Amino acid sequence: MTAATDRYFVLSGGPGSGKTTLIETLQAAGFATMPEAGRAIIRDQMAVGGPALPWNDPALFAELMLAWELRSHQEAASRGGPVFFDRGVPDVAGYLKLTGLPVPSHVEAAARRFRYNRKVFMLPPWPQIFRQDDERRQDFDEAARTHAAMAETYAGLGYDLVEVPRASVAERMRFVVSQVGTQP
Repeated sequence: MTAATDRYFVLSGGPGSGKTTLIETLQAAGFATMPEAGRAIIRDQMAVGGPALPWNDPALFAELMLAWELRSHQEAASRGGPVFFDRGVPDVAGYLKLTGLPVPSHVEAAARRFRYNRKVFMLPPWPQIFRQDDERRQDFDEAARTHAAMAETYAGLGYDLVEVPRASVAERMRFVVSQVGTQP
């Protein structure tokens, strides 16, 4: 872990657990943030009729997510202060495990090389806020399995998992900021 990447904080977990809302709230409070790859890739692929959709070609979808996450990691170096990521490089490995696909050696290497702060904020499955839509086709059971896969992947890479409580967005933000111990 370098001093630079020690200021990179990942928010992970299953879909529909409030990660993006929390990231947007942190950004509105003045923190640097990096957006989630999955939804953006799905939107782009749907707009152009592309094949890299999780329900069509999960391996290709994972490769695009990896490219996105690597670019986000590198781009974060130009941001000051703490940077909050809506998922990180290890999420790609977790996604592949979840789908039953092998994790290629280059994905494993990326997850070990492109590091974040040891604290990874895990947002647990939350049925009351979970919603499906055109981009989020997973049901709640798959969301819970995704959370478990991400937790296992990050823990296996030596990260310390910090569960974000199910609470209002403002309370969640205060919790995360208190854990980070800094301001924007």
